[in-house]
Amino acid sequence: MAAAVSALTVTTLGVTSGAGSADPAPPAPGTPADEAAARQWAERTVQRMPLKDKVGQLFVAYTYGRTADTPHPQNREEFGVDTPAQVVEKYRIGGMIHFSWTDSLYDPRQIAEHSNGLQQAATSTGSEIPLLISTDQEQGAVTRVPEPATQLPGSMALGSGRSLEDGAQAAAITGSELRAMGINQNFAPSGDVNVNPENPVIGVRSFSSDPQLAAKFTGEQVKGYEQGADQSRTVSSSVKHFPGHGDTNQDSHESLPVIDHDREQWERLDAPPFREAIAQGADSVMSAHIVVPKLDDSGEPSTLSPTVLTGMLREELGFDGVIVTDSLQMEGVRTKHPDSEIPVLALQAGADQMLMPQNLQVAIDGVMGALRDGRLTEERIDRSVERILAMKAERGIVNDPFVDVDEAAEFVGNPQHKAHAQEITDRTVNALRNDAGLLPLNDKPGRMLVTGWGEDTTATLADRISARGPETTALPTGDAPTPEQIEQAVAAAKEHDVAVVLTNEAWTEEKAAQNDLVRALQESGTPVIGVPVRDPYDAAYVPEVPTWIATYSHKAVSMESLTKALFGEISPTGKLPVPVPDPNNPGAEAYPFGHGVSW
Repeated sequence: MAAAVSALTVTTLGVTSGAGSADPAPPAPGTPADEAAARQWAERTVQRMPLKDKVGQLFVAYTYGRTADTPHPQNREEFGVDTPAQVVEKYRIGGMIHFSWTDSLYDPRQIAEHSNGLQQAATSTGSEIPLLISTDQEQGAVTRVPEPATQLPGSMALGSGRSLEDGAQAAAITGSELRAMGINQNFAPSGDVNVNPENPVIGVRSFSSDPQLAAKFTGEQVKGYEQGADQSRTVSSSVKHFPGHGDTNQDSHESLPVIDHDREQWERLDAPPFREAIAQGADSVMSAHIVVPKLDDSGEPSTLSPTVLTGMLREELGFDGVIVTDSLQMEGVRTKHPDSEIPVLALQAGADQMLMPQNLQVAIDGVMGALRDGRLTEERIDRSVERILAMKAERGIVNDPFVDVDEAAEFVGNPQHKAHAQEITDRTVNALRNDAGLLPLNDKPGRMLVTGWGEDTTATLADRISARGPETTALPTGDAPTPEQIEQAVAAAKEHDVAVVLTNEAWTEEKAAQNDLVRALQESGTPVIGVPVRDPYDAAYVPEVPTWIATYSHKAVSMESLTKALFGEISPTGKLPVPVPDPNNPGAEAYPFGHGVSW
């Protein structure tokens, strides 16, 4: 049963809040609390909180600096104070989010120390309520915490592997390592169904274009994050982006996408992953900055739509957890309203957590102004704060917000996790073509060239190949290779026995020169192996190449699995989780859903 924050005593870290002996003793530190007890505690706690503290709990901000007490000029510029701890103290925020660009994610020990410092500030300020500390560790294309944290290939790779057990285990590994560092909310997984291959913002962040397959993996990842193998090391998941961001060719970071799904299409294509996530007890759901005119005629982005958030998510799907907005700095939510109004409209729509407002003070002032003029009531604020506090209590954050720094340094990226990650990734390699019978390379070539996209990735793959014996050269050519770079790569290929060429989003107009590179290499006379390290769609653009293997990820763990497949150490067992369109024959498929070859 969860105890009130007023009873919290953490003597080992020198934090002692006011006396509060009326409440029962807390469970073991870090252990999730009973849901009913967490709700009761939240309701009692909200009643004693000042309005300023309640409003602060609604907001999740970012700050700059490696520790809670590190002065950083960007903090002064954006928040009017010098350190992350001072931001917590000034604004009474309920959550903090980390990115690499905020200078706050380096290594497990540093992250754990930073988390403790932030929690020290939160539990010593105002209502003394610990923070939700979050990030977007989806893995694969969206990975915030770098090595030595365990790296995994991401959602679409898991969809290729088809193993629901692997999906759950990947989330459990990720979640347990985040929690060991004091990060207790992960904005993952993506429940979006990637039915549009031209989607610029989802793509490999989705498990599949098949709603049922995506739903099964979404549910398993929710269980992995929130149940895991160790109840003291779980995180709140946040399934995104409701009502479904999969069928668009626009990026809501830069514009306001319109998705024309009608009710039948939404029920069939978009809703299943969210239904499954809710059935598995997802703590939070993130809204999408998209317009769905056939579901809501208001013209508002879903984040600001009562029809979508209250009508569809709460009333139809029965979700009573925390609704968190996607970043309020994205253009998709800022196209129609001033920054002071956006959190007000989001609250009116049914949201609870306001993620990353463009200007924190302006956003808070906007909510306070709406409370004064009656557009918002304190009772409405109370409902959201109760949900947020209940999530903190149920996840075990209230009872013990601090982490063991030495333990974090030892636990994160431990050998067992990395071994499991490699085994999982080995099952995601998806061979699309082996028409010439080039693979596996049983008779190891004397010399191999690795070229194409990614300076680090080509170097990593070359290193993995050379460890098997061949003399290997890495020659990166970038996103858009020039004619001179292509000529150089072709000349190099002629001096090698096999050329492996990596592509990344070569299907897009901006990066189409990668296809010229692949084509020129094929014409060099040297056997070529094409490897899309993100979307598998690239494989359809140069059909002249008879050998293609999709990895869905450029991570080192994926390059190791690719190398194993090249040399026959594993048989590629992945199956396409999306169909690959034929760019030369509209409406046709170059490779169908479920396609894969092996050896």
